[in-house]
Amino acid sequence: MMKILCVHAHFDDFEFVAAGLFELWRRKLGSELRAKVIVCTDGKAGHQFRTREETGRLRLEEQHASARAGGYEFEPLRLPNGELPREACLRVTTDLLAALWKAIRDFEPDYLFCPPVPADTLAGIHVDHVAVAEAVRQVAYMINVPHAFTPEYPADETQPRPCKVPVILNVHDGYMSGSNQFDLAVDVEEVFGKICELAWCHQSQIMEWLPWVNRHDLPAPASMTEWTQTLRRRFARKHRELGISFEQAMEVFTVTAWGLVPTFEQLLKDFPNISASASRLEQLKGKLDRWR
Repeated sequence: MMKILCVHAHFDDFEFVAAGLFELWRRKLGSELRAKVIVCTDGKAGHQFRTREETGRLRLEEQHASARAGGYEFEPLRLPNGELPREACLRVTTDLLAALWKAIRDFEPDYLFCPPVPADTLAGIHVDHVAVAEAVRQVAYMINVPHAFTPEYPADETQPRPCKVPVILNVHDGYMSGSNQFDLAVDVEEVFGKICELAWCHQSQIMEWLPWVNRHDLPAPASMTEWTQTLRRRFARKHRELGISFEQAMEVFTVTAWGLVPTFEQLLKDFPNISASASRLEQLKGKLDRWR
């Protein structure tokens, strides 16, 4: 059984960075795959005319619709007190680390995907993305530390449970234009239609909020056909940023040493549809050899 987990800040983030890879894995492994998405904010801030409560409810419903269409499990992250972290002001706190620690330990993924930590101070950022990235990095070592957060999640400390530490990879971050990096490029062209379908579930975002905020050059589409064309342009823009000279849609990922450091051979064996031409495989192999 392969387990894959995407931890991101907002409802709809997953669809723009890893939905294609998850779908490829689902088609490859079928019942031998468990895929899960965890969203780390309440979704209440991302709208211009709906109330915060209405926005939060609607965005939660949209993510559930995407999960049903994509065949993956979905869970909103809850802090130890049961509350959802507040959107637009996420910070790395003990409670956030504890909640991530428990969620990761409960699922025990083989591969975990999350946003990158920006290295360039000139790069644009989204505060929630950066907080999730930094929190995953900080909590990674603690995943197999059974008493790390027992004050927040009481357990029998005389009966420790070992926990698998996942390979942790960064996804592309559209807010960090110009400073994104990648090791692996996965050809997701054959599942491009599924990516469009899952993103289309987030109607309050693609029809209302994203055109209003005007941050991603995403005009409100009049139809699914227009939305498909818009996403195609978005992929092309990402390819130009990263220097990828291929027309087919690619999702990109960077291997970190935050969690388990994989072997080069294991990555090539596990990941579907790696584009050898678009990926930076020699640099990745050298990096992994040094780390291991």
